[in-house]
Amino acid sequence: MPGMLFALFAYLGFGLAALALALFIAAPLSAGLGLPIHVDASLWPASSPWFAGAIDFGLIVFFGLQHSVMARPGFKRWMSATVPVYLQRAVYLVATSIMVTVLIAFWQPLPAMIWQVQDSFAATLIWMLYGFGWLLLVAATFMIDHFELFGLSQPFRQWRGLPVPHDEFRTSWLYRYMRHPIYTGWLVIFWATPQMSVGHLLFAIGMSAYIVVGIIYEERDLIATFGGRYRDYRRRVPALIPGLKI
Repeated sequence: MPGMLFALFAYLGFGLAALALALFIAAPLSAGLGLPIHVDASLWPASSPWFAGAIDFGLIVFFGLQHSVMARPGFKRWMSATVPVYLQRAVYLVATSIMVTVLIAFWQPLPAMIWQVQDSFAATLIWMLYGFGWLLLVAATFMIDHFELFGLSQPFRQWRGLPVPHDEFRTSWLYRYMRHPIYTGWLVIFWATPQMSVGHLLFAIGMSAYIVVGIIYEERDLIATFGGRYRDYRRRVPALIPGLKI
């Protein structure tokens, strides 16, 4: 039961971190709501552009290292010495939530504008695309196993004494047409904005680069787990955009 409660805490905390990140990225909407912190605003004193850029780049790298290293099988084996397997996903969510909070709290704005859409109708369409990115991301988690992915199924099985299922290779719904719809959702979220500042561009480029690296490492692990089945899937199905070899 304590493990289940911890997993619920991790799940809810991650949900709050995701909401904070959504508001952080959507700078014009957050500014309109009077929020003092977003990708183009901070409570910290203004820094020189080069120093701010270096801080922001370091935050993105730090986030990427945490997110990627903790997901690797080798790290999970090392963590098994102190953390039960059924709680490892929950611990991963807690660490990710902390890193998202650190990134938001210490981000240094670079508010100079690269583009700004003035037409209200066009801006509304872009915000609809931004919302679609979040919808795609969340929907894609349910097309595999949302509660397994976010660490709730594992402690529930342990609490109820249920057997651990074997790894299952699933290609349902959108996964028949793209290998990584969750990452596609993230890319839409990063780039769909009617107001692109230098800081937002740095964030979008850095996070997009992390996604490319993440796909490489994730697919290496999937091939190690599923072998030829995943190689054939990767050959037939594009990674991010249906109908295109990317």
